[in-house]
Amino acid sequence: MSEASKQSAPVRLDALIIGAGVAGLYQLYQLRNQGLAVRAVDTATGVGGTWYWNRYPGAKFDSESYIYQYLFSEELYKGWSWSERFPGQPEIERWMNYVADKLDLRKDIQFGTTVKSAHFNEASKRWLVTTEAGEQFDVQFLISCTGMLSAPMANLFQGQERFKGRIFHTSRWPKEPIDFTGKRVGVVGNGATGIQVIQTIAPKVGELKVFVRSPQYITPMNNPQYGPAEVEAYKARFEELQQLLPRTFSGFEYDFENGPWDQLNAAQRRDIMEANWKNGSLKLWLATCVELFTDEAASAEISEFVREKMRERLKDQRLCDLLIPTDYGFGTHRVPLETNYLEVYHQPNVELVSVKHNAIKEVTETGVTLADGTHYELDVLILATGFDAGSGALTRIDIRGRGGRSLKDDWSRDIRTTMGLQVNGYPNLFTTGAPLAPSAALCNMTTCLQQQTEWISQCIAYLRQHGKSVIESTAEFEDEWVRHHDELANATLVTKTDSWYMGSNIEGKPRRLLSYIGGVGTYRQKCEDVAAQGYAGFALQ
Repeated sequence: MSEASKQSAPVRLDALIIGAGVAGLYQLYQLRNQGLAVRAVDTATGVGGTWYWNRYPGAKFDSESYIYQYLFSEELYKGWSWSERFPGQPEIERWMNYVADKLDLRKDIQFGTTVKSAHFNEASKRWLVTTEAGEQFDVQFLISCTGMLSAPMANLFQGQERFKGRIFHTSRWPKEPIDFTGKRVGVVGNGATGIQVIQTIAPKVGELKVFVRSPQYITPMNNPQYGPAEVEAYKARFEELQQLLPRTFSGFEYDFENGPWDQLNAAQRRDIMEANWKNGSLKLWLATCVELFTDEAASAEISEFVREKMRERLKDQRLCDLLIPTDYGFGTHRVPLETNYLEVYHQPNVELVSVKHNAIKEVTETGVTLADGTHYELDVLILATGFDAGSGALTRIDIRGRGGRSLKDDWSRDIRTTMGLQVNGYPNLFTTGAPLAPSAALCNMTTCLQQQTEWISQCIAYLRQHGKSVIESTAEFEDEWVRHHDELANATLVTKTDSWYMGSNIEGKPRRLLSYIGGVGTYRQKCEDVAAQGYAGFALQ
């Protein structure tokens, strides 16, 4: 881009949306239908958000396909047919493109565009947004649909730039196929993403070294194919799902319906766990009992049940010691779904390398060296090392609010939001998938992102109808929400565990449960109550 074009007048819009994934597409659709001058921008060259970037081997849904859906349009829902219960990334990306085409969204999306900064002008009461290419947008409303897991932790190890082989972070996987045949491959990380990669490439590689720090509980994925009868059956449930999903604890179709755990006898509890395990989904985690999150005894019983299932498959005591958690409870970390993952470690070409007490020291030209000097020769290094979750996508943008205050600086001291929808000090900045809302982690994402974008759209419509141009959460209401959030969070076992849910994977990140844990239905009602009271807790000008 020439210097002249960089310095041209800013593009003036009513609203700018950052991101063209699940939230961004629907947000664009809603605001455009209100008649606003609106544009979405995205670093990617196509739609999809997380399903554009995460094209690593084995990437799949872990929400059932028929609930990971937009539910505002029966025609849109029924116009797409899934091939299986938990489809893979290529099919999901096709679905996202179907949505963009069906709703004619591309004409208002600017791809290949990365937002560098966004500064609020107190005189004009508008945001000046600047891209890395130097283009500027002068906008009334700035809406972040950047995703909760979109800021990868990619440069973690000394010497990565020296590696002569190929190195990939799972969330920045190339579009071209990668041939692993006969290659010596290392995978760092065994969370939900790492597990998908490991189980998928293990049969193809020459040698596989899996570098594991923290063991993970798992749940087997039951993934039947869908024919015409199965597709017809789930489509017939559209109205049921439309009513049900926004009101459950997790935004999934199942909920806690077994009554108090301590009022069931041992046989009844075992039957429930066995049934939910065999379901082959996240049901064991999100529908067995609410006490799993709060009660040490319930957590211990369900955790031991999962350990038992893992021991039956692993057999080898060393593998059990390194792969089965004992120091935290099932469900206090993200629960991965897997397919024959544990059996991978019985293959002769696979080696499990524990780095819990012998950390990776550096990446060399030829491989990975551990703290004790052990060196592993590799041709390919795959980093399934996670994200700066919830807050990272926004702190990597230079966002400045009233008085020039910096969101990065604010959140480096204390991660706070108002309902995960706004931050005091940043007028007319709306957020989705941000901290202190269920969408930060504990939700079927489409359920929560639809709810948040609808709330934002209705809020903007309310402002326009009432001759208002600015909305900002008050400091008092934000304090109240943070207290409420923390009170709920601190009553659970989740906050007693180190995980990315708590920001523990990022050195120096303030410790707070990133996701609201009061339940999706409860959160939705609280948002609706605020709106019904003329946006009580927010200052309107």
